[in-house]
Amino acid sequence: MGKPQYSLGFNELKTKELRLWQSLIGEFVGNLILNFFACGACTQPENGLFKALAFGLGVFMAITIVGHLSGGHVNPAVTIGMLVAGRVSLLRALLYIVFQCLGAIAGTAAVRTLIDEDYYNGLGHTSLASNITELQGLGIEFFLGLVLVLTVFGACDPNKPDSRFTAPLAIGMAVALGHLGTIRYTGASMNPARTVGTAFATDNWESHWVYWAGPILGGVAAALIYTQVLEAKAPPKPNEAAEKYRTHADERELRKLEGARDYA
Repeated sequence: MGKPQYSLGFNELKTKELRLWQSLIGEFVGNLILNFFACGACTQPENGLFKALAFGLGVFMAITIVGHLSGGHVNPAVTIGMLVAGRVSLLRALLYIVFQCLGAIAGTAAVRTLIDEDYYNGLGHTSLASNITELQGLGIEFFLGLVLVLTVFGACDPNKPDSRFTAPLAIGMAVALGHLGTIRYTGASMNPARTVGTAFATDNWESHWVYWAGPILGGVAAALIYTQVLEAKAPPKPNEAAEKYRTHADERELRKLEGARDYA
């Protein structure tokens, strides 16, 4: 089990390469894509299955497009989980969250600008059902963040190299599953940035804290559970003493064969 590597990340600002800025642009674009298409789907009078498919595919597309730049977090809950696990620096995590929110705002604003007000249908804004309390909503969003971030860690586990080929699909399916199970009760945000985008567009900030605290707490719990309990074990390193003995034995056998050829 690898030890977390914590860093403030200020050294990332000094590098002459554009990796950090490319990553930030990637997170912006990923959230823009998610909110534009998935929240755009919410403007259509369809059922929860349609919306679950839209958000799942939106995350799948976003990660496929920008995953090589930023890791495809596209979600502050994922970023905080990675920070807790020591996978990203503090500075990078904070900048990711800012650009994720800006991308989500831009995506929802584009939908609002391009369609007539008669089609808004709430622009996909997440809100608690009338008989769901804030604490119940917090619990639901906690489990949504938990399952999503567990999926991210499982799909991106370096000791499970085969998983990386299906990671975007697996994460998108986790998002779709979350919507199928809970969209009726909280809107199934599981992504604080996604809710910031729609809250900004609709100027509706009611119970907004639930959509930050729930997924992030779930993401932190998922990071701790996966790294401390569920993480795949690294393949065993070869025993150096055994390798050294095997090498000497092979050399002795080779000398014997050479000696036999000399006598012949």
